[in-house]
Amino acid sequence: MHMLRKILVVGAGKSTSYLLDYFLEKSASEKLRLTIGDLNPEGIPEKVKNHPSCKVIQLDIFNDDERIHAISDCDIVVSMLPARFHIKVAEDCIAQNKHLVTASYISDEIKALDTKAREKGLVFMNEIGLDPGIDHMSAMQIIDRIRAKGGKMLLFESFTGGLVAPESDNNLWNYKFTWNPRNVVVAGQGGAAKFIQEGTYKYIPYHKLFRRTEFFDIEGFGRFEGYANRDSLNYREAYGLQNALTLYRGTMRRVGFSKAWNMFVQLGMTDDSYSIDNSEGMSYREFVNLFLPYSPTDTVELKMRHYLKIDQDDIMWDKLVELDIFNRKKTIALKQATPAQILQAILEDSWTLAEDDKDMIVMYHKFGYEIEGEKKQIDANMVVIGENRTHTAMAKTVGLPVAIATLLILNQKIATPGVQIPIKKEVYEPILEELKNLGIQFKEYDVPYLGYNPDSVAS
Repeated sequence: MHMLRKILVVGAGKSTSYLLDYFLEKSASEKLRLTIGDLNPEGIPEKVKNHPSCKVIQLDIFNDDERIHAISDCDIVVSMLPARFHIKVAEDCIAQNKHLVTASYISDEIKALDTKAREKGLVFMNEIGLDPGIDHMSAMQIIDRIRAKGGKMLLFESFTGGLVAPESDNNLWNYKFTWNPRNVVVAGQGGAAKFIQEGTYKYIPYHKLFRRTEFFDIEGFGRFEGYANRDSLNYREAYGLQNALTLYRGTMRRVGFSKAWNMFVQLGMTDDSYSIDNSEGMSYREFVNLFLPYSPTDTVELKMRHYLKIDQDDIMWDKLVELDIFNRKKTIALKQATPAQILQAILEDSWTLAEDDKDMIVMYHKFGYEIEGEKKQIDANMVVIGENRTHTAMAKTVGLPVAIATLLILNQKIATPGVQIPIKKEVYEPILEELKNLGIQFKEYDVPYLGYNPDSVAS
């Protein structure tokens, strides 16, 4: 009979509903004691707070004493903080011999703790959410299977999108925020998107990013588009794809979103590099007018249409009008805000999930390989639909892999120490198996090998 095992979850934000439920459902069978530390614990649902196996504490991670005390009192720490704050927690975990799980990309600071973690036999599992996370595991499972049969990988493409479910899809953009809105507004900035296409490096500068899209159909859900992520080559080594001819990772949206989003890019509204002096109290209409040339006679609407070269009967125009950005009465409540921050506030008006709205996660992988001289392709996709505004598909696909990994580490099923991502069989097999039991599953299709794009001559 093992003793109570103590889990500390630091940060109980949007993505933690399924994570906390999973631990509490397993608390009796797995002998778990859960402590949740958050700066604003009043936001945690009553049924979680009142669960006999759960304790909620107010925790300011910048208060060293509070943080060190909370970490000393557990066996494993799950950090759901914003990525830049993990390092404080990670250093304490090293000092106090605790395992650590996060859903974030490995930072250089965390990577630097690898030797110490290994010396102490500690598992520091990162990138174990949705993307990064489920994408790594599902990709490696298929890549390993292809290699085990003697296949050689030629092509790997992967796209993920946090979208709105068809039944809640009621705006012209076919989009609502299901995750951090800021990440959507500044997506793609800070350098060109970089990938490999048929053996050649390709770069897409930010001002062209949303006009270079790929299309895919997902059975039962229709058509989607994808634009390139900033760096598709990060995982070339990790996945062992040094010799693949095509390597491309991207973000999925409904068709038409990128072309419309590009209007904001061209106007300069996604810029986050400077502040607007008198932003507080400015109307939405005045904000739009900042980016348009002066005219003694033309209205803001007319100037906007000229500037973007769109007609009144163009769906693009309707998309702008739908956001109410020409409103004279609605005002901006932010002081000294950047254009990107103001645009985000305006979009949150229109794109926030309603109480019973459902979100949708779509992930799509393409694998091209050669076996016995023949080229073949596998397409795989996963669609997960949320339940409501708190139990979102996003929270499910981020939180469950984190929770499952945490238990596997406690039960010594995942035992290889060090700072890592979930690409080893000992990690991905049991997690994908358990996700399947929880309704998160990929469908696979064998399709004719098309290379990168059947319509273009490779060059």
